[in-house]
Amino acid sequence: MSDFAAVADFVVVYVAEAHPTDGWAMSGGMSMDIRQHRCLEERLAAAEMLALHDIPCPVLVDTMDNGAARAYAAMPDRLYIVLDGVCVYKGGPGPHGYHPEEVRDWLQNFSG
Repeated sequence: MSDFAAVADFVVVYVAEAHPTDGWAMSGGMSMDIRQHRCLEERLAAAEMLALHDIPCPVLVDTMDNGAARAYAAMPDRLYIVLDGVCVYKGGPGPHGYHPEEVRDWLQNFSG
């Protein structure tokens, strides 16, 4: 990301938990007990746990009506490039459609 700091701002938008321990939890490897968010305070607390993992950009939090997740089809995870309010790159849904190298290539071509 630092390679493109002059041409792009990076953010993570934390939406509804993809694998809550009281829902569709993944077996093994879950190091955090995150339940489905019932209120904004719980979602903010979960996002704070994410931010503790040295995320090198701001972590924003979706509202409880999941407006950002719906607008960007962000579940479970997805990469976007928004330029002047227009979506110019929409990655596939994760985990199989998650290709950060495509974002790098797009930014390289844009700034190059």
